[in-house]
Amino acid sequence: MTEDFATALWRPYVDPAFVARLRAHVAEHVTPHGDAIDRADVYPVEIVKGLSAAGYNTLTLDPRWGGGGLDYGHAVAAFEEVSVGSAAVGISMITILQAQTMIALFGADTLKERYLPRFREGLLCSYALTEAGHGSDIRTLDTKARRDGDEWVVTGEKHFITSGAAAEFFIILAETDVGVSVFAVPRDVPNLTAYEGHNSATFGLRNGPHMNIRLDGVRLPLDHLIGIEGKGVRQAVTVLDHSRTVAGAISLGVARAAYEGALAFARDRVAFDQTVLEFQGIQWYLADMLTEIDAARLLCYRAAEALDRHEDIARYSSEAKLKACAVGTEVASRAVQICGAYGTMENAPFGRYLRDAKAYEIAGGSAEVLKNTIGKYLTRSVAPRAKPAGGGA
Repeated sequence: MTEDFATALWRPYVDPAFVARLRAHVAEHVTPHGDAIDRADVYPVEIVKGLSAAGYNTLTLDPRWGGGGLDYGHAVAAFEEVSVGSAAVGISMITILQAQTMIALFGADTLKERYLPRFREGLLCSYALTEAGHGSDIRTLDTKARRDGDEWVVTGEKHFITSGAAAEFFIILAETDVGVSVFAVPRDVPNLTAYEGHNSATFGLRNGPHMNIRLDGVRLPLDHLIGIEGKGVRQAVTVLDHSRTVAGAISLGVARAAYEGALAFARDRVAFDQTVLEFQGIQWYLADMLTEIDAARLLCYRAAEALDRHEDIARYSSEAKLKACAVGTEVASRAVQICGAYGTMENAPFGRYLRDAKAYEIAGGSAEVLKNTIGKYLTRSVAPRAKPAGGGA
């Protein structure tokens, strides 16, 4: 919303000069286009490439590949600030981060040398896991890959792929003879087509229609197998554990935008001879919202710290997304209430905030999946009590 609100309310948890430059970039290049991106449902190619040119899509990447070599707190800050301007741009960035992370963590050296430098140049990517018959269950897949001499041959179809409308590069999961495996697939390879499926558009996080990706005997070099054949599910989950932390930051951005919009309205709107902000009930709404956003911010930056320390990543990343997404939806809904009729108008941004926030309670790991992950952490971490002699409870 306004720089004075950002400065007053949201203190940086990383280098203040970095955050100041980032906020200035977002104010100039992202925020003015947020509503238009949502209305048109288009992938914001130039905006995302501009973020890459400024280094914001490679903050945590090793400097030898053109990255910033910074900690994950800086990545959380980038996703948070960008998503204040547009959650759709944040979603476009996260699929790039997922592809980048998969290659950086598991790719062969030749694959890293070939693709990682291209991320700073603006490579647009998509993380293509979903299939029509399997949804979030990626343990078995209809997309198959077989080795043919010095190549892999991949055949199948991916459905409902985020960022697929503009992606120049895909991370694809396919099943080989030994299990689910991960492949790097450039968009321009022969026998790959992308098309808009029947259920391609969503009501929130609109960065272009979700695409179907058809692979009809796509041939890839051997080193385009990422990591260990048959270990694709574990690798994909590891990448999701990383990306869920910044997913929480996207929801933080939505919550902040909705909050700042409602606060500005309450400050400036006069009703019954006083501003809306002077009503105690409205102050209580805003106090609760501010507290929840602050709590979610602390958790997201704690999750970034866990990533840097390589400790309890699944726990904290899942908690960060679970909390931040719930806060995003609650704050966006309350912001509409505070703004009254204006909050419901199509030319106001609050409908976008509410749709984006709710959509992210489903996308990228639903609240139920995240709770399951946290539950598994508990069952692994808490040793069962020994039963007393005699078999009592």
